[in-house]
Amino acid sequence: MSLAPKTADLSLRLLSAATLRAKVIAGNVANQNTPSYKRREVTFEQQLLRELERGKSLEELSGMRPVITVDKDAVARADGNSVDMESEVTSSRENRLLYELYSSILRGQMRLVETAIRSER
Repeated sequence: MSLAPKTADLSLRLLSAATLRAKVIAGNVANQNTPSYKRREVTFEQQLLRELERGKSLEELSGMRPVITVDKDAVARADGNSVDMESEVTSSRENRLLYELYSSILRGQMRLVETAIRSER
């Protein structure tokens, strides 16, 4: 039996997605001059939202994990590379904010668990 709230698992998976996204963004930046390189992205939150809108519960989505996909909407340069540094910097900043949000939510959830345990004594 887990003492953590059911949403803690979701928070951990969101943190994992943000961590993976940071690695993917770093890979995009590292390959900005590689001919034919296609920009990659992590699509976890979008998938999660779609499934929740379809009426699925968090328990049903417990197996859902972040996925790395090729960004088909990114415009490629003449050499076939589709990495745009301005877009990567923006994505990196947005991802940092998401990571901070997710970690703050998880800290709050863990404080609630800690408070509940201490008040039981």
